[in-house]
Amino acid sequence: MSTAAKLKIRVIPNARKTEFSGSRGDEIVLRLNAPAMEGRANAAAVEFLSRFFGVSRSAVVIIGGERSRHKIIEIVGLKNGDLERKLAQRIR
Repeated sequence: MSTAAKLKIRVIPNARKTEFSGSRGDEIVLRLNAPAMEGRANAAAVEFLSRFFGVSRSAVVIIGGERSRHKIIEIVGLKNGDLERKLAQRIR
């Protein structure tokens, strides 16, 4: 049985740079330097999250909200505790 962590994010496309930008409710805000067209924002989100968590791009899967700003991301091979610890270091 493989482990997977789930993360709720709110994407803000067309930002000046790609970065985490705090939280709103139970979602982490992710600003992306990519437009929300032709899947570019989704690809940028997957790329950023894979680098941030140190996993391959194929381990980062959008399981909900592919065409929405509110997304649910699953990161295969990462435990929820590891995810929360990594985010706590970055987001305050």
